[in-house]
Amino acid sequence: MTKLKAITFDLDDTLWDNHGVMARTEEGHYRWLLEALEAWRAARQEPALTLTQEGGREDYLQRRQQLAKQVPERRGDFTWLRMRALEAQLEAEGLTRSAALLWAAAAMNEFHRLRVQVTPHPEAAGLLAVLTERYQLAAITNGNIHLARQPLAAYFPVAIAAGELLAPKPDPTPFLTALARLNVAPEHAMHVGDSWQEDVLPAQQLGMHAVWISALEDQPLPPRVHRIAHVKELPRVLEMLEKASLETHHSGGVYSH
Repeated sequence: MTKLKAITFDLDDTLWDNHGVMARTEEGHYRWLLEALEAWRAARQEPALTLTQEGGREDYLQRRQQLAKQVPERRGDFTWLRMRALEAQLEAEGLTRSAALLWAAAAMNEFHRLRVQVTPHPEAAGLLAVLTERYQLAAITNGNIHLARQPLAAYFPVAIAAGELLAPKPDPTPFLTALARLNVAPEHAMHVGDSWQEDVLPAQQLGMHAVWISALEDQPLPPRVHRIAHVKELPRVLEMLEKASLETHHSGGVYSH
C-alpha cells in the first residue's frame, strides 16, 4: 500500500450537523429581508410588499428549482441560484432592477452570516490539529458556506467550493482540483464524507481511499473504502492503514484491502 500524504474532508454533516443551521439560515435570512424591506419602504412612504414569510419562501424555492433546470451548469452554485431567484422575486414585486440587486445582495450577506454559525463536533478541532501535523488537509464542499469564515477554516489551507467550479460532487473536478493544489496523487490521498454518491464513490473511482461516515453496516464496501459512524473514529482507520503500509514495506509485498 502507498503512503498516505493528504486527507480531504467534506464539511456539512461530516464535521458538524448541518440540518439545524440550514433551517435557521433559510428562515432567518428571508425574515430579515422582509423586515428590512418593510422598514425601507415605509420610510419612503411606499406600499408594503405582498410577500409573506411562508408564501414568499415557497416562491423563492420554486424560482431556485426552476433556475437550476433552466441553467443546469449552475445547478450546484447555490449562491448564484439564490441571488438570481431573489432578484427576480423582488422585481416581480415592483422593485426597480437596481433596488432588487441591492436587496438580494444584502439578503445573501445575511444568509452567509447565519450559514457560518455552525457548531463543529466537539472532537473535530482537536482531530484536525493532530492530523495537520502528519498530513496535508483540504476541504471539498457542495455547500455554499463561506469557506474562509467557517469555524474550522484555519485547518484547511486548501478549500474547494465545488459549486463555484460549476462542477458539484460527484463530479471529479473538485477532487482533482484539491489534489492538484496539494500536489498529491490520488493514491496518496483519502477523502472523508457522509454521502455515498457525492463523497465515497467519486473518491474511490479516482483511486483515493474513502471514509464513509454512516450508521449503515449492511452495505458491502468496494476496495479502499472504509466505514465509520462518526468522524472521531477516523484515527482508527488511519492507524489500520499505517500498520498495513508498514507491513507491506517490511515484507516487500503488495497490500490489498
